[in-house]
Amino acid sequence: MSKSTDELWPPFGLKITCGPVTLSPVRDADFPELDALAQAGIHAPTEMPFFFPWTLGSTGAVRLRLLQYHWAQRAEMSSASWTLETAVRFNGEIVGCQSISTKDYLVTRTGETGSWLGMKHHGQGIGTMMRQALCAFMFDHLDAVEVTSAAFVDNPSSLAVSRKVGYQENGVGRLKRRDGEMALNQKLVLTAETLNRPEHQLEVEGVQNLREFLGLAP
Repeated sequence: MSKSTDELWPPFGLKITCGPVTLSPVRDADFPELDALAQAGIHAPTEMPFFFPWTLGSTGAVRLRLLQYHWAQRAEMSSASWTLETAVRFNGEIVGCQSISTKDYLVTRTGETGSWLGMKHHGQGIGTMMRQALCAFMFDHLDAVEVTSAAFVDNPSSLAVSRKVGYQENGVGRLKRRDGEMALNQKLVLTAETLNRPEHQLEVEGVQNLREFLGLAP
């Protein structure tokens, strides 16, 4: 008997539900909605919240970067180095992406979160809920000791979300952002003790197969 896609690729079996918010690994079937969100805008044209300015350029260029990025993260995922990119749904509608990236996780037990949200969904508390859900999942189900994040100091909305979730400031770095532009990047760190847990209890599916795939003990 042939196996299902979820059996062939264990990350696809993961589903994290936290009240109205659901996180599940990005599939090819999610691309049309994610592309539509990206094309409609993620941030104001005068702003650049991302270390790599993937939202700049023509419609075709942004779309190509979006698809290639997700295919690349999936292809390179292993116990030694992985990025878990999830599509975020709010009341069933895709609203953005929430990720965590790490190297040598079996030793460090730490990873860095990243996210984006379609502009029409800003200001509704969704960014906080989806980050809380992923961080609670990392601590409760993947044995994380800490979770890090970072945001440019001129990105107050991201920093506000981090404060609400419970991240603590952990130094400032100087990074190149756009061509010839230096920007200050606020580093942040979160532990299970400082996490402001989500209002709703997590419901998680497919975590055992994911743990085995990542080399974590049953």
